[in-house]
This record gives sequence, C-alpha cells and structure tokens, in this order.
Amino acid sequence: MAQWNLLYDLYERRVMRSLRRESIPRHIGVILDGNRRWAKATGATTSQGHRAGAGRIAEFLGWADEVGVEIVTLWMLSTDNLSRSSKELEELLGIICAAVASLAQQGPWRLRLVGDMSLLPDNVAQDLRMSVDSTSQSAGMTVNIAVGYGGRHEITNAVRALIRSAGEQGRSLEELADTLSDADIGAHLYTKDQPDPDLVIRTSGEQRLSGFMLWQSAHSEFYFCETYWPDFRRVDFLRALRAYAQRERRMGR
Repeated sequence: MAQWNLLYDLYERRVMRSLRRESIPRHIGVILDGNRRWAKATGATTSQGHRAGAGRIAEFLGWADEVGVEIVTLWMLSTDNLSRSSKELEELLGIICAAVASLAQQGPWRLRLVGDMSLLPDNVAQDLRMSVDSTSQSAGMTVNIAVGYGGRHEITNAVRALIRSAGEQGRSLEELADTLSDADIGAHLYTKDQPDPDLVIRTSGEQRLSGFMLWQSAHSEFYFCETYWPDFRRVDFLRALRAYAQRERRMGR
C-alpha cells in the first residue's frame, strides 16, 4: 500500500507539472454522481454513501483552489432527486445542509445558491441561505451550490422572469419576440453574472449531462470519470485538467 501511495504521489506531481497556468479552466462544473452506487458496492447504507460524498467536497474545492480555478459549480441535488422517497430525501437534505454549513465555516470560499429554493422545504431553504449569506464577504473562490436545480427548470424560470420584466416595462409579447436574444435569456439565468463553465466533470461513468447547465454548457468541454464521487481523488481531478488542456476549444468555430 505504501508503495502504491508513493507511486500515486509521484504520478500526481508529474501531471501537476505538465499543467500550465493558462490552461486551467476558469469555471468548472461538477456532477457529483455515484454516492448510492458507492454505498451498494461497499456494503454501506444509502445515507452513508451520501455522507461519504459530502465529505469529499471540501477536499475537492481545495484542489481546485490550489490550481487557480475561480468558480466551481457543484450539482448536489437535482429537481429529479426531489421525487425520491421521503425518507431518503429528508436524510439527503439534512446531509446537504450540514455540508454547506461546514463549507461556510471551514473554507475561504464565497458560496452561492444556484437553483429554485421554492422547491425545497422552508427550513432547508432558510438553513442554506444562512450558510451562504455568512460567506458574502469572502474574497475566495466562488462555489455555486446547485440544489433544487434542473437545466430545463432554470431555462423555464429565466423565460418566465424575462416575460414578467417585459410586462413591467410596458412591452408587449410581440415587441419582446421581435427583440429577444440569447443575451436576454442569459441575463435571467441563475449564473447570469458569471462566465459559462469551461469544463464539466461527471463522476461514476455516466456519460450524459442529465440537464446540468444546459444553457451554459453549450461550448464546455466534458470529462467523464469512472470513479464514484466518494472515491474521487486528486489524481482524477488532475487527469481531468490534463485532458482539458490537451483539447482545442473551437467555441463553435
């Protein structure tokens, strides 16, 4: 085991040295997938799987901060997840609240909620807002906490907000339709004042976005990792960065 740890350490250093500062993504989105499958594979309970995944987050953020990433978006709870059994959902929401509170206390990061808080129980939404608000003066890396988040839901809400705004300005639907642009919709997304993700990482081997940042990821690079999120290592993260650095971003051109 000690020999393997030494080899991994040497390999990590080698990969780290190969990365150039200009090749580091500014914004990384992460689909934290595989907690339940990790639990099944290890003989743990589903709740223990979610806790193991939550325990990996701060370590991951430290790695991202170390290499100079400016923004990380963590997809912790999707709108689809809200249909899980009441017992699992209650446990999961409690784990998420505790994880976000811990991040607010221990990290130098500025937390931000990304999602529809109206879909969550009032006490959960309140706890999350309190934790996030406590980091408002932090000058560290921005960490988007995507809870109650779904890409289609976000776009629907953005269009709804855009129509309401136009109505408040006295504009008709016809006028809005004549002038509507991508930028108009983008200005009403949850991440409206942030750059789009350069890199999206998904763990657990699944090779789809499942609705994650549908609008913002139009020109993102994707990296799919076989490792379940609770087992995600620094070397896995560095491999994702290396793969990103080796790609030529054409941005649709």
